[in-house]
Order: sequence, then C-alpha cells, then structure tokens
Amino acid sequence: MEQGSAREGVRPAYAPGAFSRAPADGRMPECRVPEQARGGQAGAERTGGRPADGEQARGEHTHSEPPASRAVQRHSVRGQILDALRAALVDGELVPGQVYSAPALGARFGVSATPVREAMQRLAVEGAVEVVPNRGFRVSERGPRELAELAEVRALIEVPVMMGLARTVPAHRWCGLRPLAEATVTAAAVGDRAAYAESDRAFHRAVLMLSGNEQLVAVADELHRRSQWPLVSGPATRRADLLADASEHTALLDALVSQDLAVVQALVREHFAGADR
Repeated sequence: MEQGSAREGVRPAYAPGAFSRAPADGRMPECRVPEQARGGQAGAERTGGRPADGEQARGEHTHSEPPASRAVQRHSVRGQILDALRAALVDGELVPGQVYSAPALGARFGVSATPVREAMQRLAVEGAVEVVPNRGFRVSERGPRELAELAEVRALIEVPVMMGLARTVPAHRWCGLRPLAEATVTAAAVGDRAAYAESDRAFHRAVLMLSGNEQLVAVADELHRRSQWPLVSGPATRRADLLADASEHTALLDALVSQDLAVVQALVREHFAGADR
C-alpha cells in the first residue's frame, strides 16, 4: 500500500485461507455478490472528491543532475510536468536533499522553465520540496518518524470511515471497485512504483468517496500522497512488497462483498499498521 516505508523483509500477505490472494498472473477472480447481500440492503451510495492548485518563484542555479527526460505533450503542460515530477519523486529520481533548477528540468522535458517552476511551487505547497532562493528547489528529506505519524493520522481518519461503509454500502457497489484493485496488482507485478502509487491512491479515494464527504476525501488523499514519498535513506520498495500490499486491496474487497466485518476490521488495521514500517 504505502511506498515510503523501508521494510525489513517482505510482509506476509495473509495466513492460508484467511484472506483472498492475488494469483501470479495478476488477474483477479470475478466479483461475486453473495445471495444474502443482493437486492434489499441499505447503503450510502454517494460520491465526491477534488484536488487543488498553487504557484510562484524565481531564478535558480543547477546543483544536481535532473532525472531522465519524460515525454511531455503540449496540452496541459503544467499538469503533465507536475505528474512527471511526482512520479520522479516516488521513483527516487529526484533525490532527497538535492537541489534542482527549473531551467535544467525544463530542458530535460523540452519546455520552458515557467511550467516547471509552477509545478515545483505546487510541490513546495505539498511539502515535497523547499524553495532555495536563487538556486532552485531542494527535495525534502524525511525519516521513519514522519512516515509513522502520517500512517497514524491516516488510520484515525480512514479506519472508522471504512468500518462505517462496510456496514452500509451494498455488495454490488464494492464489486464496482474491482478494476481499481486489479490496477494496483498490475502495477505491482511489474514493479512500477509510480503507477502503483497512483493506482493505490485511486483505490483508497474511490472507497472514501462512498462516504459522500468531499473534504474527508481531499484531506485523506493529500496525507496518502505524502506517505508515498521515499525516505531520505533506505532501500527502494521491492516488487514483493508492492504485491503484498496490492493483495490487501483485493482481500479487503472480498471481505466487504461477503460482509465479513471481523475480517474487514483486521485487514484495514493491518493495512495501516504496515504503512509505518
């Protein structure tokens, strides 16, 4: 689930038979709604959620080699640059503690410094980088304590909401989230950390959107994004770790569809407990 953690070994998915596991080919079994869950169950069937934006900053001097170039199309340039920089953060291409200049990054992307500077300012608002006057932007350095604190806050927000949804949302709505869970497995299977980060957040966002609380969705998504940035030191997240996390998503959906509240609670708590390791 969370990529910022530096784990000691692979977290076991689950005890045999206790929860669902993703097969080796990354394909999920068909979502089957139990007979008792079909039809007349009351549910909170709502949606919500929305991101934000920001801007500004001045001339810089290159201090480090920027990450390798990513293809950028001409429409919505700033948004594409922001997505590319976020992916570079998750992948570790933007190294914690290093300073990067907007002109140098712009040259790599084949755009002017302006959209890069605007995107970096957005990342500064999010806490991913710091503005270094007349030099550029330094990638923020974060340690295990910050990661543990983020996991604790996320758990305080998401666990009670998910448990409430488990009691009220009908099974067929959970089945509708199966493609999002499958996307996390697909990204994990190839070890694509950036794609996994996006699909992981998309799954959690879709679950929380069922609450109908847009403010909660926005706050939780921002905390989730921060938890995915790499630590200042420690090994990169391994593919086995990503697969173990992805299996938690599919197991959670299976438990929600079958309305097994005890398993749902155990899974959700384990999901967040693993976020601070």
